[in-house]
Amino acid sequence: MSEDDEIEILETPTFRKAFKKLADPEKDLVEDEIDKIMRDPGIGEQKKGDLSYLWVHKFTLRNKLALLGYSWHEGKRTIHLLNIGSHENFYRDAKKRRAADLKTIG
Repeated sequence: MSEDDEIEILETPTFRKAFKKLADPEKDLVEDEIDKIMRDPGIGEQKKGDLSYLWVHKFTLRNKLALLGYSWHEGKRTIHLLNIGSHENFYRDAKKRRAADLKTIG
């Protein structure tokens, strides 16, 4: 990739807090998944409706399904990492944080 192709990665406090709770091997795995998203931001599934700003990349963490929520702005070449967690309550929590996430990703 040339410098013009660089994608800026930004983290929300919600993502940082969830990431911080992971063990070091798990952090390494999540960083590998973030690298995959950087190479192909369309790897995740874009949600519909009021969560249409949200893309979700699914992968296995601790033998369980993990979801990494992010927002991708092709024009700005930025990816905002919004949250990481299990499927349980992931979308409910995303709806609660919708206004804050939209303000952050501007």
